[in-house]
Amino acid sequence: MATTDTKVACGAGAAGLSWARVCKECGQQHEGSDCHLYEYQDEVDDELICHICLQPLLKPMDTPCGHTYCFHCLSNFLKEQDFCPVDRLRLQLHQCRPSSLLVRNLLDKLSVACPHSAECQQQMQRCELQPHLHNRCPVFRRLREEAEKRKRPSWNELKGRKGEGETAGDAKHSATQSRNPARDPPEPGLINPAYEESEDDNTPLRSSLVAEAIVVELFRGEPEEDLGLRIVGGKDTPLGNIVIQEVVRDTLAAADGRLAPGDHILEVNDVSLASVPHARAIAVLRLPSLLRLTVMQEKGFKSRERQSDHHASSCPAAPQPFPDPHGNATSNHNPGTVLQVTLMKSLRTEPLGIKLIRKSEESGVFILDLLSGGLAAKDGKLRKNDKVLAINGHDLRHGTPESAAQIIQGSEVRVNFVVMRPAADAQEEGASSRDGPHGRANRRAPEPQYFKRRSTYVKDPPGGFSSQEKTVSLKKEPRLSLGITIAGGRDCRSRLPVYITSVQPVGCLHRDGTIKRGDVLLSINGVDLTQLTYNEAVSALKTQTAQSQVALRVIQTHSEDPEEDAEAANQDQQDAADDPREDALNWTPLWTRWLGLPSPMHWCRDIVLQKTNNESWGFSIVGGYEESHGQQPFFIKTIVPGTPAHFDGRLKCGDEIVAVNGATTVGMNNSSLIPMLKLQKNKVTLTVVSWPGSLV
Repeated sequence: MATTDTKVACGAGAAGLSWARVCKECGQQHEGSDCHLYEYQDEVDDELICHICLQPLLKPMDTPCGHTYCFHCLSNFLKEQDFCPVDRLRLQLHQCRPSSLLVRNLLDKLSVACPHSAECQQQMQRCELQPHLHNRCPVFRRLREEAEKRKRPSWNELKGRKGEGETAGDAKHSATQSRNPARDPPEPGLINPAYEESEDDNTPLRSSLVAEAIVVELFRGEPEEDLGLRIVGGKDTPLGNIVIQEVVRDTLAAADGRLAPGDHILEVNDVSLASVPHARAIAVLRLPSLLRLTVMQEKGFKSRERQSDHHASSCPAAPQPFPDPHGNATSNHNPGTVLQVTLMKSLRTEPLGIKLIRKSEESGVFILDLLSGGLAAKDGKLRKNDKVLAINGHDLRHGTPESAAQIIQGSEVRVNFVVMRPAADAQEEGASSRDGPHGRANRRAPEPQYFKRRSTYVKDPPGGFSSQEKTVSLKKEPRLSLGITIAGGRDCRSRLPVYITSVQPVGCLHRDGTIKRGDVLLSINGVDLTQLTYNEAVSALKTQTAQSQVALRVIQTHSEDPEEDAEAANQDQQDAADDPREDALNWTPLWTRWLGLPSPMHWCRDIVLQKTNNESWGFSIVGGYEESHGQQPFFIKTIVPGTPAHFDGRLKCGDEIVAVNGATTVGMNNSSLIPMLKLQKNKVTLTVVSWPGSLV
């Protein structure tokens, strides 16, 4: 069988494995577009075999004619043909559906062996192989550690010698893009302080960002299941590309763990998203099948050495995923300080005595408590409320307590933590020693404040978007309901205005037909609704609806391109038809719908970033004046890993920057905003408006 050949080949070439070439899911070497390889330990029933590759099914897909194939096998076959491989009936991929949960469970339970049998003889169910590789396999751990040493030398090593670049093997698998402001002009509308290089001092030099294109497959068990991604951008917006704004926890994307905010989605099932409007991209991402996403991920900065011998003695800026705990940069990062803590277990099974939790308002893993007498409590370096950024090199910025516990349990004697301690807690530690017990309360950081957009920040919507105000007056029976449900309110997470989530077919507004799902409520019978919380808005609507005469004012936003507006309207109708559930309160309009709202409907927040002189702020911006589009607002397009903007965590892709240090950006062009940002050496205050991305 093919599995026997695979095992022999793997054993013979184990010494030549490299982290860049090995598959992170099956542990073997194969082309990225090929199916994963497994070493099955038992004979597999013929009913679970793909008719194309003659191997046990991987991500099985059922055809309308009753046959089952691997997703990769079937999709590759249908690129060349238009019929079922067995009965040759006409067939297209979108007609196929994922196999039943029963079939998938049977396949997941197939017994396989670790592919690195020379050093690891473990056997397990197929679904357990990937966790085994990442947490327990000694070969996989060694390959990862070797790659990290090549790419990211330790701080002590960097002090004693020059930084090492990527090896030739690793370089083949990373896409690098160099932007030098002195030689290459930026793309139109792009300001990128993250790419800034210094030629006139002894500060470390950063060259280009290191980016990598990866393929991520997400498998929808049910056609209407959310992937758990919030998306911004599109060719009809200043951002251009489709960018992930947020990964929603406890969803398919969060469980997969490979996607992160800031990733650019290039293709979906070989359909390019490079030049499609926002609504069309959302429709493609909502296809009820297995999705193969090609995404570009920023990996951080790649260091380059100075040419002169005098400068070569200085320490280059290595592309570390987290800042060094001994450097000045970390002490200035807002909102906290990054620390590295190593705990040494006397036995591999010894518990650390740490309770981990998630928080509803922020992604990631946090320390809830340290058990008295436990290893962590005795060490004394970890604290309650510390955010766990990484354990043993595993990125947990968007992880779960379960995954963190699994990494800890799979570790040997040494457990390395990278944590972020909130600035308020760090200040309190110093205050308690200097000022006594009252120092803590006096130095607590204030809560972030939101405020209505000031008149000096007023601007027009981006080109291609606008809004229209409508008023509906009707007479009704006092007990007759309007037939609408609402969400939003100035107390919600994004400080959204109150908007309509559904128009019920039994209400009087449905018969009128003017009010639509997604409309923003302005007033009812003259009562202003724009400044109210959700509960206040519900109370006001109930009170005014009890009257026999009702006048309702709303704002409807739309695109000025009829085709794109029709696509968005069609998407809203599909959402309404597919979502008659009780959780309609969770529905939000597409991200582009918010862009057309007039400035008085916007709420802002101030975000303060801090850095040292040799750092960049870590975000790129699109917008400003362009001849083809006129004056556009400035939007954040990229947030670079390992920078102040990234560690602060409050800026999101798609946020609009309305002011810098209190000076409005309205009416600015690129050449005006570039020096404004460069002049801010250590601290900058960004005033931003943040709309939630479209959920897919």
